[in-house]
Amino acid sequence: MNILILGGGGREHSLAWAVMQNPRCDRLIVAPGNAGIAAIAECASLDIRDAAAVAEFAASNNVDFVIVGPEAPLAAGVADRLREAGLLCLGPSQGAARLETSKRFTKEICDACGAPTAAWARFTDRDSARNHVATNGAPVVIKADGLAGGKGVIVAEDDATAFAAVDSMFGGTFGAAGAEVVIEEFMAGEEASLFVLCDGTTALPIGTAQDHKRAYEGDSGPNTGGMGAYSPAPVLSPEVEKRALEEIVKPCLTEMARRGTPYHGVLYAGLMIADGAPRLVEFNVRFGDPECQVLMARLGAQALDLMYACAEGRLDSARVNWAEDHALTVVMAAKGYPGDYRKGSQIRGLGDCPEDSRNIMFHAGTALRNGRTVASGGRVLNATARGDSLAEAAKRAYALADRIDWPAGFFRRDIGWRALRSG
Repeated sequence: MNILILGGGGREHSLAWAVMQNPRCDRLIVAPGNAGIAAIAECASLDIRDAAAVAEFAASNNVDFVIVGPEAPLAAGVADRLREAGLLCLGPSQGAARLETSKRFTKEICDACGAPTAAWARFTDRDSARNHVATNGAPVVIKADGLAGGKGVIVAEDDATAFAAVDSMFGGTFGAAGAEVVIEEFMAGEEASLFVLCDGTTALPIGTAQDHKRAYEGDSGPNTGGMGAYSPAPVLSPEVEKRALEEIVKPCLTEMARRGTPYHGVLYAGLMIADGAPRLVEFNVRFGDPECQVLMARLGAQALDLMYACAEGRLDSARVNWAEDHALTVVMAAKGYPGDYRKGSQIRGLGDCPEDSRNIMFHAGTALRNGRTVASGGRVLNATARGDSLAEAAKRAYALADRIDWPAGFFRRDIGWRALRSG
């Protein structure tokens, strides 16, 4: 089978790594890829948001299956064009992708089917949003309605922070994504993620994870795209997972189908859990990053079989075979991230890292220049490991990170602290 993966970050490296474990994969192309992906697959220069170009590339390279990694191509309708061309694809339609591309849309879906989530209000102008904050007070959560690269969410613990967030969003900090703003009730509890494959009819859970959004240790500093993750997430016990499926995921999928936009692909449900009761924080319409890295480390070769069954509409007969293991990933980022950071710094020590089923250094923002691996993004490497316990996985992951000689980078040393403290 010839497979094309769209994307070039740590998520896509982990997907490529898992796909390559499966003997069904004859040829793997990743567009655009990165320095790490280039070591295990072909990389192609391709505008992955250009639906026509992607479909033409897939046809000319005899691609049998396309896996869409990031959200931008889905928002651009790439999955629709691929399906129109008769190609199997993992990823929702442009219409169904609104579950991520519009916070307002997701809230409306939840309201229509009674899925538990935070109380909310939508605003299209700065003054009415500020008046809402003044009337209701903090803490509140302020979100840019559209796609903002994982950074358009501000948890405001006081009114001054909330006013500043409103001003920033309507002032253009997040571009068109902030043209509309959703202000939500602050939900207390512990946040975790449930990942589900959906083929329009069947929903198959494929793992749980918990990530760390804040830049610095102790969950301090600005929000990021994610500084580390681990799987499974203890707070998402089998009982809580069942409630999330029955009360949130399945009702929302039913409502989507009722509206004529059945959901096909990966659905990531970000949940806030308090006293065993889950409420929806947000949906993402693709694998999370860096949660995908720990899921792929645990799923291995079967990930391709599950994704392919999803694309073919065969999830009713698919099963996930879990080992009794744990995985943890540590994101190594460029100093200054998520703000301004320098690109082009050399990364040494990669050749000293063990590479096997329990120790994997996934590349995110890397490139090859004159035979050297350099940083080309904010989140640059993902030191990922599996272990029989979370403590063992953490020990292995940090041992990998410590082998890297990269003075221009930094990483948190407390990934997994909640579960490690309670365990």
